[in-house]
Amino acid sequence: MIHPTAIVHPQAKLHPTVSVGPYAVIDAEVELGADCVVGPHVYLTGRTSIGRGNKFHAGCVIGDAPQDLKYKDEPTNLRIGDHNVFREHFTVHRSTKPEDATIIGSNNLLMVNAHVGHNCVVGDQVILANGALLGGHAVVQDRAFISGNCLVHQFTRVGTLAMMRGGAAISKDLPPYCVALRENEICGLNTVGLRRAGFSAEQRLELRRLYHFLFRGGMMFRAAVDGAREKFTGDGAKAVLEFVAVAKRGVCADSGGGAREGGEEKSGEE
Repeated sequence: MIHPTAIVHPQAKLHPTVSVGPYAVIDAEVELGADCVVGPHVYLTGRTSIGRGNKFHAGCVIGDAPQDLKYKDEPTNLRIGDHNVFREHFTVHRSTKPEDATIIGSNNLLMVNAHVGHNCVVGDQVILANGALLGGHAVVQDRAFISGNCLVHQFTRVGTLAMMRGGAAISKDLPPYCVALRENEICGLNTVGLRRAGFSAEQRLELRRLYHFLFRGGMMFRAAVDGAREKFTGDGAKAVLEFVAVAKRGVCADSGGGAREGGEEKSGEE
């Protein structure tokens, strides 16, 4: 199951069912679970733990050193769950400190030339399309969809079932279920994703009303959040309100939201 041209360190821990293709390199502290497939010219390095059923296409670099000037060659960590697909030339870097980890969950599709930076946390059933880039310490929650050539600034969060349109860039948090476009703008809900996730018509209606209340109601954003807590009580609404309440970088603003009189900030901005 290991191609004769592959280089596998004798200390690496590979399940007997792992397949390793031509010219792949696997370093000493790598652990690979059952039924993983490592394609040609893949490089697995660092203190990297990989679950079962993962597929690495040609040229992936998994677990290399973080791109951080503060990093001092410590043995740092990357943890990967189960049944992920890593397409050609995908890269992910391990954490900057030994006590931390970069984390990728399970059942994700990570496409060609996408990148996950050091200390990122990627949930489950996430899609990163071709060329999507996550800066260090970014968080992407379950079932988010980040389209081609999107940019996520370091320390920025993407909420569950959120979607970024192609080429969008965010340096503020993208709330759950919302659609991002251009730069730090949102334009409504990911209704297709909500339907596919099993949200009922009533749940979707509440989320739509919440969206209008928060982002198009003309209120100062923190006041809108406080007011929404009493009006919207469904699980989806609570997830949105909990997410935006702890935002440290601000929250993306609605692309068509009206400013308050006197030039005050639009809802969704800080």
